[in-house]
Amino acid sequence: QVQLVESGGGVVQPGGSLKLSCTASGRFFFINLMGWYRQAPGKQRELVASTLHDGSTKYGDSVKGRFTISRDNAKNTVYLQMDSLTPKDTAVYYCNADIARTIISTANYWGQGTQVTVSS
Repeated sequence: QVQLVESGGGVVQPGGSLKLSCTASGRFFFINLMGWYRQAPGKQRELVASTLHDGSTKYGDSVKGRFTISRDNAKNTVYLQMDSLTPKDTAVYYCNADIARTIISTANYWGQGTQVTVSS
């Protein structure tokens, strides 16, 4: 069974930094897309950042220049370095990935979510 396990959330003051990690476990053939979404209370889930296996990246407009996504393909892990955090970044952050369990079968997976709270 494929699972995405996140870590690194917590409480941080405005202007601070946090780094999230997400590791895929289980039996699978290949991971292409890995990314992060977030959902604040009363709001829709939105894309934060994503990266493909080749290292190309995409960012949501609200985090460009402040957040950096990276991945370690050997460890099946994606990271999100979050700098210059503001209270508007407070949300549950979810890891997301397109994982091929076989050469012809790809499915989309979600992690359980990790809370990030930016508050003084």
